This record gives sequence, C-alpha cells and structure tokens, in this order.
Amino acid sequence: MEFKNRIELRGVVGKADINTVNGSRVCNFSVVTEYNAGRDKETNGSVNETHWFNVVAWDGRNSLPLEQIRKGEWVEVIGRLRTRHYRNQNEEERYITEVVARSVKLVPKEEERIQPQRDW
Repeated sequence: MEFKNRIELRGVVGKADINTVNGSRVCNFSVVTEYNAGRDKETNGSVNETHWFNVVAWDGRNSLPLEQIRKGEWVEVIGRLRTRHYRNQNEEERYITEVVARSVKLVPKEEERIQPQRDW
C-alpha cells in the first residue's frame, strides 16, 4: 500500500502575492472554503463551516499564469499538505501548514454559485 498526501480545494482567493525565491517566481495566496455541516438543533438553520487555507504555487508547475490568481477569483487547487517550522524574532518556534499546489485552475463563471457540499 502506498502513502498519499493529497488535498483538493474549491473556493475564493483571499490575498495573493507574487514573489521571487532563488530566481523562481512563487504565488502565496489564501483560499476560503465552506461546507454545510448540517442543521442547528435549536434554530433548525443550516450550519456552514468556513476554513482558510494558505497555498503556495510555483511558476511553471501550473498551467495557470500566476498573475491570474487574484483576490475574489474562484479557483480549484490540487496539491499536498506541508507543515514547516521556523523560529521567530523572539526565538519562539512557530509552525505553519500550507498547501503546495500541483494544479491551480480558475472556476468557470457559470459554476461559481455551486452550493457548499456536506462532509460525510
């Protein structure tokens, strides 16, 4: 049996910054997703859970030009989760979990209004 580390996201881009690291361009952006987590027992209203993900997309690894990843755009991201750690200025160890994108695609305008899916 093989190990798998795969994540698929569909959501809206929050912030997006393009930088250069060791001569390669990279886009660091956030994606917000939500899904219907069921009904509230007291109000009988639906409960949506919202999650923000940090995504790293390297130039040349995606068919989508990095400049098209902009705030407010709907995107589909396929990649893997990575957790890394560093020490801040106060020498405290910090951890960050991010999605390293293998594929980033814009969602066609006619598909943007698809309702959140329920996690089963």
